[in-house]
Amino acid sequence: MTAGTLTAVPQFLNRELSWLAFNARVLHEAFDERNRLLERLKFIAIHSTNLDEFYMVRIAGLRRQVRAGVVQASPDGLMPSEQLTAIARQVTEQLAAVQICLYQQVLPALAARGVRLVSMADLTPAEWLTVDSFFESQVFPILTPLAVDPGHPFPYISNLSLSLAVEIRDPVKGVEHFARVKVPKSLPRWVPFGRSSEFVPLEQLIGANLGALFPGMEIMGWHAFRVTRYSDLDLAATDESEDLLEMVEQQVFERRFSEVVRLEVQNTMPAHLRSLLLEELRDEQTAELPSLTEHDVQDAGSLLDLGDLMSVATLDIPDLRDTPFTASVATELRDPHRSIFDVIRERDLLVHHPFDSFTASIEHFLDAAAEDPNVLAIKLTLYRTSGDTAIVRALTDAAQRGKQVAVLVELQARGDEANNISWARTLESAGVHVAYGLAGLKTHTKVALVVRRETDAIRRYVHIGTGNYNSKTARLYTDFGLFTCSPSVGADVSDLFNSLTGYSRQRLYRKLLVAPSNMRQRVIELIDREAAFARAGRGGRIVAKMNAVADTETIEALYRASQAGVSIDLIVRGICCLRPGVPNISDNVRVISIIGRFLEHSRLWRFGNCGVPEYYIGSADWMARNFDRRVEAVVPVEDPALHPRLDALLETCLSDNIGAWELRENGTYRQRHPGTDPERSTHIVCQRDSWGRILPEPPPVRTVELREQAAD
Repeated sequence: MTAGTLTAVPQFLNRELSWLAFNARVLHEAFDERNRLLERLKFIAIHSTNLDEFYMVRIAGLRRQVRAGVVQASPDGLMPSEQLTAIARQVTEQLAAVQICLYQQVLPALAARGVRLVSMADLTPAEWLTVDSFFESQVFPILTPLAVDPGHPFPYISNLSLSLAVEIRDPVKGVEHFARVKVPKSLPRWVPFGRSSEFVPLEQLIGANLGALFPGMEIMGWHAFRVTRYSDLDLAATDESEDLLEMVEQQVFERRFSEVVRLEVQNTMPAHLRSLLLEELRDEQTAELPSLTEHDVQDAGSLLDLGDLMSVATLDIPDLRDTPFTASVATELRDPHRSIFDVIRERDLLVHHPFDSFTASIEHFLDAAAEDPNVLAIKLTLYRTSGDTAIVRALTDAAQRGKQVAVLVELQARGDEANNISWARTLESAGVHVAYGLAGLKTHTKVALVVRRETDAIRRYVHIGTGNYNSKTARLYTDFGLFTCSPSVGADVSDLFNSLTGYSRQRLYRKLLVAPSNMRQRVIELIDREAAFARAGRGGRIVAKMNAVADTETIEALYRASQAGVSIDLIVRGICCLRPGVPNISDNVRVISIIGRFLEHSRLWRFGNCGVPEYYIGSADWMARNFDRRVEAVVPVEDPALHPRLDALLETCLSDNIGAWELRENGTYRQRHPGTDPERSTHIVCQRDSWGRILPEPPPVRTVELREQAAD
């Protein structure tokens, strides 16, 4: 630091606590009465699934650091054990808030509207007959009661599975036993009865019928529990000669048996049963792994695995959900008689999902490439894709037509490893050249390259986006995509694919910012350039929108720029380790986070450049993992005709006074409220076009739109 000091507080905010603050903002949407009831329920489900992933990856890593005796503090100064303590405190507070929101607000309000989630004790005799019939025909045949005694060891409990801990008494011998019954994932969690929007939890239906599983035994009681296991892949020590596909397959299999990092129990579970579960799970851990303690047990209320509420939240009840949104076809692509290649050759094309149709842009681009006899080759990176993807069909069709098709499938996409392995085999069987990247790097970039023979030359057409080639998430996430046939961008993308599929130490690129080659260096250079302009009295301006800001070197560069007088606005959906508003350090930096209808997934950076702004879009956040451990690509948007659209989008975000939260110096967030000002929301799409520009005649009635959050 060159001016000022941070004496009372650390220079950085804690990464893990910042993420928990993001999840708290997600949960706040469930409390927000401006949202419709099923959308509020959806946010409770999203909060739960977000927390599952946090424990599977981040908590597991911290616990291993503590077990290994790591004494190095995080950039904010907290030791691993201190972080775990702070995390536990915040998680406990959030889980208590979930209970209030779900049981005191959302479920009672839904019940008043005819959507009921009830216990078995609340059913009428006729309703009992309905669910009992379902149990006999659909549930009982697939249940497997597992006894625990000297002849039956404690069973393996799979990750995130819901189980019943059952206490049984043999009335003949007077001996008490323990058994486990797994609640099958293959059946719906919420069993309907009566009207189509009335449900009883599956575990309660099983619990009420345990006598059928243990005939002649006395059922003393049952309580639900759930375990969370470490689920990240560990390929750092991989030898380059090994088969990456085989290795990922093996690790995906083995992580089913990985260490337990959390035990969730119903809050009515007696202490002796909690202790029994904890002891049995502790015994399965090897000496090298952290031991489970009472601190790893969470009281989860009467219902566990609230992520399953998503199926209730998506019930087709229009007045309880937000108005459906339909994407439109980008203006430049509306002429059915004009080739998409002609459009791109004329000038760069910028699309903004989900407002611009994914089908009519990206899928159309690849379909056209597959069918066009002049297309010679197609190359694409595949990080996550949807199950019924038209993209995979287009790629296999192109290969079968004799075109050269190469796909880089990222096997380490967290949560989608098994899915991507399946797609890789499908593509290979169709004749597509499939590569799997490098063991030490995730290929996170979203790039497609089409090579086409034309009258005057061989021309390269490129798509570079901020989001995955996934039609499902393209309807829920905000993302940009740039189509261009710029020779320099095309040459860069060719070099990038050659480095991914072959052997290369390429570090110099003409236009692209590429990680891990040069991206951090170039980003810091762009920040420092703004600082130099400011020091010279020529102004300095940075506006950057992304998912996370956590890289310490980049944050320090932003601090230097702030001290030089650069005006900096950051729109950061999730983690932000930069501390804004510190006098003489970051008093020129403002940070907001936007939570709303769509997951704010797009990355857009604007550097003032002394009145000639430069714009960049791509797949990377400002995090060490993106700069050092991932393959990323960011492209400049150079066509001046596209800049007003990007400016309008940034201005819409910065002026949001409904869904935006301001990050304060102490690390807490404060939600903006319009007060007497007109309401301005990034996600009230009925009042704006796809770039956030206000339409001439906005509707008089404000509509709160569909809400969705998810992990990248």
